[in-house]
Amino acid sequence: MANSSPAFPHASKMEVLFSKSRIAERVREIGAQISADYAGTSIVLIGVLKGAAIFLSDLARAIEVDNTFDFVAVSSYGRAKVSSGAVKLIKDIDNSIEGKHVILVEDILDTGLTLSYLRGMMLQHKPASLKIATCLDKPERRLVPIEADYVGFQIPNRFVVGYGMDYAEHYRNVEDIRLFPEEAVGH
Repeated sequence: MANSSPAFPHASKMEVLFSKSRIAERVREIGAQISADYAGTSIVLIGVLKGAAIFLSDLARAIEVDNTFDFVAVSSYGRAKVSSGAVKLIKDIDNSIEGKHVILVEDILDTGLTLSYLRGMMLQHKPASLKIATCLDKPERRLVPIEADYVGFQIPNRFVVGYGMDYAEHYRNVEDIRLFPEEAVGH
């Protein structure tokens, strides 16, 4: 489990929303769906750093068709860990995706601002197709109309950590997806 500092609750004290085994099962299901959708082709998975790295890694191995991956990094959070509304590109993709089938892989679809920005940016690269896969979907928080093509789980409007998702860079290594205590948000 993630080490916790005095300011952060230990992960073992948080309620498990999705267990490691349930996550693995759902990732296999999404991988099978993507494999069927792209049978006979190859795809490029583009992970949104840092949160989607673990989901992308597991998903890539669950997909049976040829796939490669790349990463982008954006910043959309202020100091209070709530979306500032402004999305800033920190790292662009390394290789051309023109004419390729692309799946943008995100840890959580929340307000939609980040994925909307990234979708527009990726479309400028002229891929053959562009779809979105997200581990978690939080539709209550949506500010812009965007939906994912592949969704792991729909969740309530609660802050979560684990499986790559963090609070102030802590808890990414927690294997389950856990509910972060509401009273600890903002500390």
